[in-house]
Amino acid sequence: MQSNYYTISEYPTGTPSQDVFKLKQQDLPALADGEVRIRNRWLSVDPYMRGRMSGVTTYIEPFELEAPLEGAAVGEVIESGDDRFKVGDKVSHMGGWRDVAQLPADGVTALPDLDVPEQAYLGVLGMPGMTAWTGLNAIAEMQQGDNVLVSAASGAVGSLAVQLAKAKGGVVVGLAGSQKKRDWLESQGVIAVDYRDKDAATLSEDLAKACPDGFDVYYENVGGVCLEAALNNLRVGARIAVCGMISRYNDEGPAPGPANLAMILIRRARMQGFIVFEHWDNYPAFLKDVGPKVAAGEIDYQETVREGLEATPEAFLDLFKGANTGKMLVRLG
Repeated sequence: MQSNYYTISEYPTGTPSQDVFKLKQQDLPALADGEVRIRNRWLSVDPYMRGRMSGVTTYIEPFELEAPLEGAAVGEVIESGDDRFKVGDKVSHMGGWRDVAQLPADGVTALPDLDVPEQAYLGVLGMPGMTAWTGLNAIAEMQQGDNVLVSAASGAVGSLAVQLAKAKGGVVVGLAGSQKKRDWLESQGVIAVDYRDKDAATLSEDLAKACPDGFDVYYENVGGVCLEAALNNLRVGARIAVCGMISRYNDEGPAPGPANLAMILIRRARMQGFIVFEHWDNYPAFLKDVGPKVAAGEIDYQETVREGLEATPEAFLDLFKGANTGKMLVRLG
């Protein structure tokens, strides 16, 4: 059997172009004991993948040139060499960016038994949802009545973060760059603030108007002017959970830090970065908390779906243009 997959032949600088990605084909070897073969149905593209295209080891190894790219995927087992899986099982794994994956069974997980669409395990009940839940609860230690600010608030992570924060009863403000995204935030009872083409001073004033009492929690996805404006609007004892800084992922050189970093001292704030995979032992607790709410329709999650394996590079690059509402997914036929 053959597998069609994407790879990169060089590590790009700046914003990658589509020609960096090469679609290739390989003949899969005979299935070994302890392996499974999976026909992928859904692929995930996520901002963190840009860091793996830089050729530098950070908290994760870079992608290997000419090798199949990796990412979260959901598919169906079509051949099994492991007693834990049988043909027809629906599973999740990290063999994305390809139509057929052949992997050790230890890296494959059966989908939980919840009445939700299978692709939900790539978004609201997958890594992005787990990231939102972890940042608010384990890192920022969100309390009842906390005022919460979320950047990239209509994205895969932010859209769940604002809903989890709203359930705690405080003022929730979301930063979003398009009217459509702000309309969705307002439909959730979230105060929506536009951050596009604003300097830190202007955005800081807008945040002060949206929440005059300031914020107990800031969920950071963007960095740049969003971080600087947020620092000006912290309450004493505020907690900042740093999930990502997408505004800097394609920078070709060092970017200046916020000019008002002293606000962390003035407000006695705590700012902590985190990598969700280091908290994955808490996934069952997350699933127990959020899974039934998703199944009951109590969580409004958004998806942006592109069709076909060939759409994967463009879907990935569109993340950096803000072209997605909620989770960006690629559906395979």
